[in-house]
Amino acid sequence: MGQQQKRFLNLHEYQAHQLLAKHGINTPKGKAVTTPEAAAQAMKELGLTDAFVKAQVLAGGRGRGTFKNGFQGGVHKVSSAEEAKQLAEKMLGQILVTIQSGAQGKPVNTVFVQQKVTAAHEMYFAILLDRQSGGPVLIGSSRGGMAIEDVAREDPSAITKIPIDITKGISRQDAERMARDMAFTPKAQALAADQITKLYDLFLKSDATMVEVNPMIETTDAVVLCADCKLGIDDNAEFRQKEIFSYRDLSQEDEREVQASKFDLNYVGLDGNIGCIVNGAGLAMATMDIIKFYGGEPANFLDVGGGANKQQIVEALKILNSDKQVKAILVNIFGGIMRCDLIAEGLISAIQELGSLRAPIVVRLQGTNVELAKKILAESGISLIPAEDLDDAASKAVKLIH
Repeated sequence: MGQQQKRFLNLHEYQAHQLLAKHGINTPKGKAVTTPEAAAQAMKELGLTDAFVKAQVLAGGRGRGTFKNGFQGGVHKVSSAEEAKQLAEKMLGQILVTIQSGAQGKPVNTVFVQQKVTAAHEMYFAILLDRQSGGPVLIGSSRGGMAIEDVAREDPSAITKIPIDITKGISRQDAERMARDMAFTPKAQALAADQITKLYDLFLKSDATMVEVNPMIETTDAVVLCADCKLGIDDNAEFRQKEIFSYRDLSQEDEREVQASKFDLNYVGLDGNIGCIVNGAGLAMATMDIIKFYGGEPANFLDVGGGANKQQIVEALKILNSDKQVKAILVNIFGGIMRCDLIAEGLISAIQELGSLRAPIVVRLQGTNVELAKKILAESGISLIPAEDLDDAASKAVKLIH
């Protein structure tokens, strides 16, 4: 595989709204700010008497979240510039913990001061990539402003799904049907269908994997607004979506994952204590499974890919060595395209560069040049624990932490 599979880029709410506006999609007035004084000024500049101050973190559940300073909630209504300033002071520079952020939480460097609009009705709308239909699917519900998972569990009939043929695109009939099923009033249905069509256009042109609007609002005067939007953009489209990817906020990402991405390593941090270095996503998943089978907990998913070079192995080991929760490291390589002797040389180079390792290493190598690799490791003078197969490697790694 020439380019390794990656995940997707998430945008902050205010960044998503900027992108929506470029595509002619209606949103409430708002401004992103980074100081309490600027929050007060935004209220004045936008001419707002009622607004929401929203903490900007890349995690859902902000409204029910808790700051580590004890302040409750990442979304609050304010009715004056002074109140906006006071709320911003409690949020900015703090860590917000939500149901999706993990216990470590996310730093709040920006708040979004957004116009409060009077909603006659709140709806849910999303466009996702659907594996079953092999293309985009529109998802809508008349029950917006709440978690769609709760709606699906309590009343599946309240959700409409419309698969879209990617070669034909969205039709006016599709958009109008969705507007009706989302319970827009007859007066607002045409505008709602227009907005749905424009959201689909945004989805395609920005290489999105997800567009989620919750809620989509019909106001008391039949205006349709996208009040809160989340966007996910395919990482593989970075080369043609340079402006969007310039929005990337590294402060919201795991430092280990940021470092791994610099060297084209597929890394996802987990909560266990056995670090894994594996070539191939399938083998990486199998390695994690067998660690669990023997009673251990993997500390990460780390696929160096079939064509990894020595420097990538060095960087992979550096990342695991910097992770204080890692108590043992399992290297599991099947040498096909990736030669085992290069893996061995990479391991030796990394250990020599680091000087010492915090955790013992179990090494299982199989495939191309495996005997040469074993010879290189044996003659290196470095203390490594060899394993004959994956079963042996996993059991040895788990024993090291018990």
